[in-house]
Amino acid sequence: QVRLVESGGGSVPPGGSLRLSCEASGNSDSVNCMGWFRQAPGKAREPIAILTIANITRLTDSVKGRFTISKGNDKNILYLQMNSLNSEDTALYYCAARPQSTFGTCVRGWERSEMDYWGQGTQVTVSS
Repeated sequence: QVRLVESGGGSVPPGGSLRLSCEASGNSDSVNCMGWFRQAPGKAREPIAILTIANITRLTDSVKGRFTISKGNDKNILYLQMNSLNSEDTALYYCAARPQSTFGTCVRGWERSEMDYWGQGTQVTVSS
């Protein structure tokens, strides 16, 4: 079992920045696929960023050039650096993980929101 805990959410004005963190614990050594998702009120959950084996990353088009996904020196921590935030970024942000994934299964799982472990989410609100 893997436990994921997100932190770093908050309220910022348009153009602001936030860095979200996700700490994995438990049987996290088996995890080689971690990503971020978000869900705005009344909308479906949306994949945002994924970090696969060999540290290959993918970002959804709406956040390219503004968001960066990375792992900390402690491999059990995943970050999402978010810059140039706008009101459309307002959502509950989730961290998720899959164990023992190939590159393909990791990306497909992310695209389909089919991940094995999920955190509780951290709220990001962008408002003036």
